[in-house]
Amino acid sequence: MHLGFSSMNTVHDPRPADLAKILEEAGFESLWYGEHSHIPMSRKTPYPPGGELPEPYKEMMDPYISLMEAAAVTSKLKLGTGIALLLERELLSQAKTIATLDRLSEGRLIIGTGVGWNEEEFENATKLPWKRRYLGLKETVAATRALFRDEAPEYHGELIDFDPVWFEPKPVQAGGPKFLFGAMGPLGTKHAAMWADGWMPVDVVMPDVGEGIAAFHQAVKDFGRNPDDVEITMVAMGEITADLLKRYRDLGIHRVNIGVGMENWNKPEIIMPMIEQFSKIIPEL
Repeated sequence: MHLGFSSMNTVHDPRPADLAKILEEAGFESLWYGEHSHIPMSRKTPYPPGGELPEPYKEMMDPYISLMEAAAVTSKLKLGTGIALLLERELLSQAKTIATLDRLSEGRLIIGTGVGWNEEEFENATKLPWKRRYLGLKETVAATRALFRDEAPEYHGELIDFDPVWFEPKPVQAGGPKFLFGAMGPLGTKHAAMWADGWMPVDVVMPDVGEGIAAFHQAVKDFGRNPDDVEITMVAMGEITADLLKRYRDLGIHRVNIGVGMENWNKPEIIMPMIEQFSKIIPEL
């Protein structure tokens, strides 16, 4: 099992280059940055965990540019978006950004994505219908895969439609980076099992992690797919211990991302000791 590190990526966090070098030297497999281009002031959509929206949400930097800085100072560290809001960017331009980053990082990119939780943010950024966002993401990923894979890519769906185009250069990874779907509800989990290269659940939201993974594997099988082909990246937001990580390893989880708990946001004095602590466990995983 691999250990990844996730950060809110604000101006108060360690610079991507500094954090990436430390993570690679410590034996971490990957670095993950999320995405919010903006946050509407209306606050009509409630913050999912409840309460006030944490301030770091308002200060997140761009994940792709930040990951490029991280790529420039490392050679093995994988670079992940966790999660990228693919529906809130223009599809062709976004595909070019992803392909370019994958090429310049020599094939180290992973795209974690989701549909988002803030309806006003979504509607500010796209004309796609909020109520059909799961179909929108499915088609966006399928269209992006076509751009990365085909000599004369085209896509004709219900929401996404374009005729053949030249799209070069392709990513270094054949067919492009993996797309992991961060979703927890029944519809999102169904989509992850249906078409994603991987699933990114959050452990503290699952009543029982083992049962949740077993149910997901069954859903993958129900779609005629092999669960071994759909990797699971667990986002660990509760108390993390060596025993917990070993349990996740034994459940067949491919990767665990730590560092995402709110108590760590904008607190580099906590981040560095955490990296040192868990780097000692990596050889056992």
